[in-house]
Amino acid sequence: MLYTVHELTQYIKQRIEDDPSLCNITVRGEISNFTHHTSGHMYFTLKDAHSQLNCVMFRGANMNLKFMPESGLKVVCSGDIAVYEKRGVYQLQVRGMQPDGIGALYQAFEQLKKRLSERGFFDDAHKKSIPVFPETIGVVTSRTGAVLHDILNVIKRRFPAVRIIIAPTRVQGEDAAREIAHAIRQMNRLSITDPVDVLIVGRGGGSIEELWAFNELEVAEAVFESEIPVISAVGHETDVTICDFVADLRAPTPSAAAEIAVPDQEQLEQQIAGLHTRLVYMIRRVIDVRRELVMHLEHGVVHPRDRINQFRQYTDELVRQMHTTVTHRLELHRKDLSMLGATLHALSPLNHLQRGYSIVRSVPDRSVVNTISSVSAGSDVQILVTDGEIGCQVREIKEGWNHE
Repeated sequence: MLYTVHELTQYIKQRIEDDPSLCNITVRGEISNFTHHTSGHMYFTLKDAHSQLNCVMFRGANMNLKFMPESGLKVVCSGDIAVYEKRGVYQLQVRGMQPDGIGALYQAFEQLKKRLSERGFFDDAHKKSIPVFPETIGVVTSRTGAVLHDILNVIKRRFPAVRIIIAPTRVQGEDAAREIAHAIRQMNRLSITDPVDVLIVGRGGGSIEELWAFNELEVAEAVFESEIPVISAVGHETDVTICDFVADLRAPTPSAAAEIAVPDQEQLEQQIAGLHTRLVYMIRRVIDVRRELVMHLEHGVVHPRDRINQFRQYTDELVRQMHTTVTHRLELHRKDLSMLGATLHALSPLNHLQRGYSIVRSVPDRSVVNTISSVSAGSDVQILVTDGEIGCQVREIKEGWNHE
């Protein structure tokens, strides 16, 4: 029988696709040559140690995958064997895929965790501190259920003065992640005009499927971008979500988140009372010490009146000493002056006149004539005697003189 290529391919395609043993089959293998086309379709090869199988997973089937396939990943695929007529090859049309040996959700969790870690979403440098005394707390959780009730009860019991703003949202289901991210962003927009100090994001415990909304990328991005410090309180202590890694602080339970968000007012009052008692004790102790010091100083301090009297007496004593000293010095100077007066009298020319001598002075300069060179013949001279002056003229000058 003679076939065209197309006819033969059609025949083989019909025989393969009509074979019930090749429909709804499950194949295990390792992904290689994975391509996620811009159309949304996924093309890859499943291989083992001996063979390989071409596979295609159309957009309508892969859009519900919880993880992203990648080369090297071992998976279990379900679907039908079909023939791609244009190339004349058979392939597996994949309708479902699961990681081999690990759950799809867990695989998706690990993939997103790795991606966000590489982008720095978990770095401590991005973590904001939780305020110690918040005035306003935002809560993103379901309006129904015990979580909101527990958070409100804990906050009102510990710190009733704080204001609480609730952003109700679904916490599980298809649109839960979108609503949670939207609520977080709404809180941040509100905080621009009406500041919110801290944000609690969470829900009660559940399976990984029920908690999955908190493992979605859009929630992680909303938490990372939040200007308000975020406390993640998802599930029980053993439950871990991507939201916990991105948040500024992770609380083991929603109730614990409420305890972290606000201080205990009763404990604060006790601390303040203790500090007040201690402060009063310290002040009294300081006063007592200062009082003892003042008393000690009082015993060593002389009354001003006594000090004044002491200075008065000391002043009188100084005056007496000064008077005695001055009197003594005056007496000494008086004696010295008397001696000098006697000496001066003895040396006075007038004293010589009293003893019968006279003094000759030249005219007109009135200098004492004590040598013959001081005058010349015809010069006028003046002779001083005890009772007056005698004007004379020099008639003759002789050297030497006669004692007779």
